[in-house]
Amino acid sequence: MNIENHPCFNPDACKSYGRVHLPVAPRCNIQCNFCNRKFDCVNESRPGVSSGILSPYQAMEYLKKVMAAKKNISVVGIAGPGDPFANPEETLDTIKMVNETWPDMLLCLATNGLNLPDYLDEVAKVNVSHVSITVNAVDPVIGEKIYAWVRTGKKSLSPEKGARLLLERQMESIKGLKERGIIVKVNTIVLPGINDHHVTRIAERMSQMGVDLLNCMPYYPNEGSNFSHLKEPSKQEIAKIQARAKKYIPQMMHCKRCRADAVGMLDDAPDMSLLNSLQDCATLKEPTAVEIPETIPGAEKITGTTGILPYVAIATREGVLINQHLGEATFLSIYDINKDTPTLIEHREMPEPGQKEFRWNAMAQKLADCHLILVSGVGNSPKRILTDKGYQILMVEGLIDEILMAVKNKQNMNHLIKREPFRCDASCSGAGMGCM
Repeated sequence: MNIENHPCFNPDACKSYGRVHLPVAPRCNIQCNFCNRKFDCVNESRPGVSSGILSPYQAMEYLKKVMAAKKNISVVGIAGPGDPFANPEETLDTIKMVNETWPDMLLCLATNGLNLPDYLDEVAKVNVSHVSITVNAVDPVIGEKIYAWVRTGKKSLSPEKGARLLLERQMESIKGLKERGIIVKVNTIVLPGINDHHVTRIAERMSQMGVDLLNCMPYYPNEGSNFSHLKEPSKQEIAKIQARAKKYIPQMMHCKRCRADAVGMLDDAPDMSLLNSLQDCATLKEPTAVEIPETIPGAEKITGTTGILPYVAIATREGVLINQHLGEATFLSIYDINKDTPTLIEHREMPEPGQKEFRWNAMAQKLADCHLILVSGVGNSPKRILTDKGYQILMVEGLIDEILMAVKNKQNMNHLIKREPFRCDASCSGAGMGCM
């Protein structure tokens, strides 16, 4: 294993070697004010974005395709689109399988560090060579401006308490990684007016802890986030910050702010054939998966006595994928599946968020001609209310046409059913990443 062949940690390696990120970690345990958890847009190139989510089995099938197409891959990493240790089982299972199949491959993780202390031994055991930790403040007073909430276990902490706990865990993570001989890079998102004046202090602290590299990443404007009003720092501003930080710790100067499904060399344009392969692999069914009945659950209730299927309501962002949490949907797409091919009837406006149970009761009235609702996520309260009123809700992910044809033809949908990342409480209205 040549640790110099990591294109992110070694600027010379990026000219010859590539990396692949496996998007097996969708859940996140913190809500950053600069982040919007819409992670499936194929048109954005930034951390936290992926064109699909893979299981460990699917990730291995995808990796085989990548290795066949790209002969210079030296690093396999997991960088979300959530946090690897908010998804520890999927992360460690994937890394373990990669290590067993390609023992000479460099293994890399990118994390916020909150849950990492509990898995330090496992990370070392599966031969992870490089870890990046995002540290945006070493002063909790600044940190509480950056994070909306931090979740530990099932408890969500306020910005003040959350920032303090996050910093403690990050310092513990860095110390533990260095004790185990793992190379550590720290990413700091430079947020104008929030922490840009604080980066030098971060650099000094990271140097004292033995961190190998600091990456000062300019904030990427993210529509829908709490910091969407902030402007991206200029190259000149970042250069000045890097120059001050360089006095304490080596700087990464060639970061490309990679997607969670990035593949190839850092300067490569997105390989659409491999992104399509990723999406194809996301539909693969694991050979040992438990079969479900050939019809979708409750299909007998959907068809009714006439044999004519009522309309289907779909939560979608762009009209191609079922990829939206019901709590986020301001409209639902209504489809008729009684024709040869499913037909879009209309985009029907839904009640505004923030009305709690009244919203779900009002939604039930608006969907009187529908009995099936397809979403990527749903909270307990709307699920209970809508189910009590006779609606069936399925959590699925994938192409609208493919899923509607499966519904229409009563096909097995095991590979399309989305497993709920965690049980939300009654107030959930988020993208399955936590309630805000």
